[in-house]
Amino acid sequence: MLALRLVRTSHPSALVRRALVACTAGAVGFLLLSALGHAVAHPERPGAAAARLLWCAVPLAACTHLAVTAVRSDPGVRPRAGLDVVGVGSARLPLLAALTTGLYCALGCALALPVFLHLRGGLAGVLGGTSGGALEGMPLAGSAGELLGAGHPLPRAAALTLLAVPPLAAAGASAAAARMRVAPRDHLAEPLAVLPHRPPPVPAGLPWGVAVTAAGLALEAYAAERFIASAGPRAPLPGQPDALGPGIVAGWLLIAAGLVLAGPGLVHLCGLLLAVGRPGVLRLLAGRVLREEAPRVGHPAGVLCAVTAGVLTAVRLHGPGAVLGGGAPAVGPLAALGAVVVVVCAVAGALSAASEFRTARAPANDGLRRLGVPHRLLRAAAALRVAALLGVLGSAAWLVAELASMPLVR
Repeated sequence: MLALRLVRTSHPSALVRRALVACTAGAVGFLLLSALGHAVAHPERPGAAAARLLWCAVPLAACTHLAVTAVRSDPGVRPRAGLDVVGVGSARLPLLAALTTGLYCALGCALALPVFLHLRGGLAGVLGGTSGGALEGMPLAGSAGELLGAGHPLPRAAALTLLAVPPLAAAGASAAAARMRVAPRDHLAEPLAVLPHRPPPVPAGLPWGVAVTAAGLALEAYAAERFIASAGPRAPLPGQPDALGPGIVAGWLLIAAGLVLAGPGLVHLCGLLLAVGRPGVLRLLAGRVLREEAPRVGHPAGVLCAVTAGVLTAVRLHGPGAVLGGGAPAVGPLAALGAVVVVVCAVAGALSAASEFRTARAPANDGLRRLGVPHRLLRAAAALRVAALLGVLGSAAWLVAELASMPLVR
């Protein structure tokens, strides 16, 4: 009941973020059900069914990332005196965050099930009968039956199990994020007077992120040479989900993980570049803020950088001279849905992190205004921070995309 009451009294922006989490969770649930429908319709191809199910892990991870960023920027799950009075202190806030996120994701998955059944041809595929029920006369009924494995009974237990994956994953990640946000505040309550006089610490993830990205590029190059030699000069992309070699996919995942891991270091590097030489007030303020907030906005920025690199790589692989795909942009509807989910989650996660960043910087900005700092200087510093982030992250995404597509383009 407390979670529902907090939802009713939430800010409209928080409601929009939660609705977006519900929509993306529903899309992920739809993709999982489509993988199940393909497996039921083609039992002679277990490898393709497993590959489709593994590909669903990418939009599932993106949905979980969006849920975490929504929880971090949600004021309803922050420590407040009123929640301590009713017995929801720092120890129970992660449970409250997990419950709220799980409810929204469960709602999205519950809406995905009738949509999937409607496009599959009604309830005939579930009950094993010949009638599709009342949904048959509605528009688009059964329009994607062949794609979703219509005409074969759908295991209800397996469908419900797959639909429970997005809410459980998002709820667990949200609880962990809420616990990590509450714990440092209790630990750092006393030494706040000396923290502003110390330079912001350098994030330790940049060398590890570069190493993981380099390992992914090396693995992809090695696997691409072996795959092209064994599959011939033209292999379909995307084609069947199991058309690509596992080494190429593993290399891409390592590259994405390396960019996400290096995100805080890249943001900190932006701050250092702004303050290089003899900076003025504008560059000094913008660089210091970026270095201070790098742990907060670094990972969402890294996710956006990884998604941008993936989009650039996909465009490069569908262009002329590509070994995979032959220049034919034959992207199916399910692949397009997964790509849209990943892009939307990355962009929305970055916007949520920006909202959290603005809320966290509000007291400092108010203090600067009281000291006489003009509003135009603060706006110029914000614009300079955005430009620096776009320049560094865009360059990193372009470089990684070129290196990732190089073994697959002749």
